[in-house]
Amino acid sequence: MSDVNLSEFDLFNPSEEHLMLRQMVKEFVDNEVEPQALEYDRKEQFNLSLFRKLGELGLLGITVSDEYGGSGMDALAAVIAHEELSASDPGFALAYLAHAMLSVNNLAVNGSEDQKKKFLPKMCSGEWVGCMAMSEPHVGTDVLGMKTTAVKKEDHYVLNGQKMWITNGVIDEQGTPADVVLIYAITGEKNGRPEVSTFIVENGTEGYTVGQKIKDKTGMRGSNTAELVFENCKVPLGNLVGAEGDSMHHMMRNLEIERLTLAAMSLGIGRRSLEVMNQYAKEREAFGKSLSYFGQIQKYIGDSYAEYMASKTYVYNTARVLNLQKGGQRMDSDGTKLVASTMGKNLADRAMQVLGGYGYVGEYHVERLWRDAKLLEIGGGTIEAHQKNITRDLSRSL
Repeated sequence: MSDVNLSEFDLFNPSEEHLMLRQMVKEFVDNEVEPQALEYDRKEQFNLSLFRKLGELGLLGITVSDEYGGSGMDALAAVIAHEELSASDPGFALAYLAHAMLSVNNLAVNGSEDQKKKFLPKMCSGEWVGCMAMSEPHVGTDVLGMKTTAVKKEDHYVLNGQKMWITNGVIDEQGTPADVVLIYAITGEKNGRPEVSTFIVENGTEGYTVGQKIKDKTGMRGSNTAELVFENCKVPLGNLVGAEGDSMHHMMRNLEIERLTLAAMSLGIGRRSLEVMNQYAKEREAFGKSLSYFGQIQKYIGDSYAEYMASKTYVYNTARVLNLQKGGQRMDSDGTKLVASTMGKNLADRAMQVLGGYGYVGEYHVERLWRDAKLLEIGGGTIEAHQKNITRDLSRSL
């Protein structure tokens, strides 16, 4: 397929820097990620030691200035890294996204100079693992319905509430919480609407605990998901990100790169699924001919290639124009995830169908990819939320 040939610059590898990044990540995936993917999926464990190696490669701060220990690259570089990682282990890639995009990039764009100097170097190196806490047990897409509150008390804020479905909320089997949490909370009301603010909470802060680790997930088992509990949690005033009430702006801007990189994860799933079904169809014979001779299989493979390339072009073109500091691509970041997430799920499903019984077991990978793919239609915004957002933005533009 076209993305495997890295001999020239194009939309998917527009510079030598992007080309070298893809080659580096692909080599790391082949040598380090692929050998452990099935094992950690079966154990439902996050490979923390492997995750820290991403810091050595400069990937954990891929969009962060080198002043703070990052690599200073762009949205397109982030898309490349997520596509390559997800082609092997989407669960591991999801843990990477929660740290590098939802936490590190978020803080790099919205944090103060003091906050960036204090937190980013250790997060970029992998010494500290970060997460972002927005969803709650009874609140997902309806952000303004959140119940978590932060009340200012002299030299600190007091946080109270629960956060649910938090990737990297716990980082090991001993139940250790994430080192750094960017948490959204209600700090007041303005014009009849709740004001949402962002706080940095460090592991060891009194009142910050893990409620439960979510087990028995359908897919993405190589990443940890947890409930976080904040009970009279005292947070220093200096850990408020921006000003009170700024967070809807923070959130909307960071959701753009989140959704774009989630779409890139679907590209990785789709690409791997297409590679597996194509190879199997060439090698497996029925009635004296390879499976690729038969029209039913040709439809699966032909449709899959076209849908993958259409999604990939949309994702990479959106990444090309996305300004990480300013945002402004909400409709297309929603659009890329809307299209790509369903593409990835469908291609994994077709790959299982082409492989038959072999596709239904772990050896050929597509069974795991099929399970992982479904989350991308739910997490980081449901496909229904993307449809709503696009429709609203289109109505405003008329």
